[in-house]
Amino acid sequence: MSQIISLLFASILMSGTVGPNTIFSFMLLMLATGVGVLVVICRVIVGGWIERTRCRNWPTVSAVVDIASVAYCRPDGSPILHFKASSYNPYYKATLTYIYHNPEEQMGDYSRDFGSKEDAESWVNSYKGETVKVYVDPRDPTRSVLREEDL
Repeated sequence: MSQIISLLFASILMSGTVGPNTIFSFMLLMLATGVGVLVVICRVIVGGWIERTRCRNWPTVSAVVDIASVAYCRPDGSPILHFKASSYNPYYKATLTYIYHNPEEQMGDYSRDFGSKEDAESWVNSYKGETVKVYVDPRDPTRSVLREEDL
């Protein structure tokens, strides 16, 4: 991203038509881009918090952790979708997939990130086959939330 900005700025400077309006427009564009990225990141964080808070009033059911998996994750170059990792700092996504009945069989999952494969595998293996409490959306029984506080 910084290379693109540098190239864009260099091309503006080399065009020979650099004036106060051009520099102001460029700075305004960079500011708008930064604000846009910040808004997307905040929306993801706030959206997760709202989801965890809203589910507290949902009815709970018992679920069984059926699948426990670990996946190696590294960024694909997207600064928005993978702002947690860099090419020098990969991480492991540990996912617990659970099954519950409300009234029909439903499936949900919960993921957590780890810095090492061993920690991630140890965590998922400790929950494989275990019974956990999940919160089910009363308006949509296919939607459920497993809160970390309940593990």
